[in-house]
Amino acid sequence: MPLPPLRDPDSPTRRARALAVALPASGFLFGSLLLLNGAQAASLALRPFSRQAFRGFNRWAADSWWGLCVTGSERLHGIRLVVSGDPVPPRENAIVIANHQQMPDITFLMIWARQKERLGDLKFMVKEELRYVPGLGWGLSFLDSIFVKRSWAEDRASVERTFARLVRERVPFWMVSYPEGTRASGEKIAESRSYAQGAGLRPLRHVLQPRTRGFAATVAGLRSVADAVYDVTIGYEQGVPTLWQYIKGYARRAHLHARRFPIAELPATERELSAWLRSRFEEKDELLERFYRDGRFAAR
Repeated sequence: MPLPPLRDPDSPTRRARALAVALPASGFLFGSLLLLNGAQAASLALRPFSRQAFRGFNRWAADSWWGLCVTGSERLHGIRLVVSGDPVPPRENAIVIANHQQMPDITFLMIWARQKERLGDLKFMVKEELRYVPGLGWGLSFLDSIFVKRSWAEDRASVERTFARLVRERVPFWMVSYPEGTRASGEKIAESRSYAQGAGLRPLRHVLQPRTRGFAATVAGLRSVADAVYDVTIGYEQGVPTLWQYIKGYARRAHLHARRFPIAELPATERELSAWLRSRFEEKDELLERFYRDGRFAAR
């Protein structure tokens, strides 16, 4: 079963100190993000004249604000990411698939993206509802992110248009997808295990059965410009933190295990890609089982 939620510290003094840091820091970050959203909206004036200039400004905006978040967490709390697995070169175009437990999964992934010089090039496949959230959702709308409604029949046309634009305009990217479709809570894993047993699939203990259709479409749409697929597994030591706990500095270390698969080695058909993705999540399940036992991912 998944790691339980992270507990807050028992010490009232430590909790008070954490709050004294977190409140002004989060207020500053949110306020600066809203100001940046205004600048992003103004950058729409560039688009009729130069899509490259429009995209370049918004890449800078994402790299700057996300970079501020990463640097702030490292300096305020000593946040550290322990990376293991396959070597990954900088500045590749990649499709990134990852397990999803809580929002800090994304913040730790950003630390790794900055190390690989792809922080400003992150593109996310996220729920449609996020589009309307001030700050984050508004910002993602300017970054070629993909907002999905969980119905492939409704999403397919817009998803394929976005992929075609990225290919046509040679946009650098890390396309990040969480194939589980939601956070892997104990309740969700129980539902996923029940589904797997009925569908003749292997029941998983720490991750959910992945939704394969979107992944297959992503590989098909971006195969001509992607260098690789990165299979990322994130693990926590003491418990799964919420975003607010991360901001307060309670989750100071996470582990990220990466596997790199050259895009040319992936299968071609949707059926084969679906099977390939399920195999990756079975491996994630085993990785997390050993991680929770040993406290680290085995080196490759």
